[in-house]
Amino acid sequence: MTQSAPALSAAAEQLIHSVISKRPRIAVFDCDGTLWKADSGEQFFYWEIERGLVSDEVANRLKARYQQYREKKVGEDQMCGEMVTMHHGISCDLIQRSADEFFPAIIAPGIFPEMKVLTHLLIENDCELWAISSTNDWVVTAGVREFGIRADHVIAACVHTDNGCASDRLIRVPSGEGKATAIREIIGRNPDAAFGNSRWDQAMLELATNAYAINPNPDLEKIARERGWTVYQP
Repeated sequence: MTQSAPALSAAAEQLIHSVISKRPRIAVFDCDGTLWKADSGEQFFYWEIERGLVSDEVANRLKARYQQYREKKVGEDQMCGEMVTMHHGISCDLIQRSADEFFPAIIAPGIFPEMKVLTHLLIENDCELWAISSTNDWVVTAGVREFGIRADHVIAACVHTDNGCASDRLIRVPSGEGKATAIREIIGRNPDAAFGNSRWDQAMLELATNAYAINPNPDLEKIARERGWTVYQP
């Protein structure tokens, strides 16, 4: 390996070499479970409630909704949308500062080091990187800085703003087919490489010339092996 990389397994080295050797020009990464181990959206949800960033009324309502989501009574897109619109009326600067505090303390210890090495090597090789996630854009923006991905290359759950505050009007929740739609609309071309970990990434992976199932859930691993996609376990 080049660079002052951390000690990596032979499998990690092989993955990195395989990706770089294909010389992708555009690479798209899911975040939770792909770049880092944790579900940062869920963890930020509880972290900010514990710190009183949202009112008790909002917190109690959303915790009840999240329990319904766990019981499969609320859909993925709907829940992810509510987890961003719950910030209605709160300063976006305050939310971003909170995310900037939260990520290094809670999520960064679970970053997959080989993925961090990979993204920086891709940048060195003139590859344009994008992050796409159904987690809110404040947390994703805070997290992907570690990987050299710019804030304006984040496609995540987000809302319109009113006078610097979050509104309850969704712009998008990129999940499932919504990820593929967002890639077409915002990036404007299919990625050369895409990386994901769950069935919510399948549509995005199908767009890519080369698809990589990273730390895959059983649902995606089955699909990936059937399609002949690369499967890698950090």
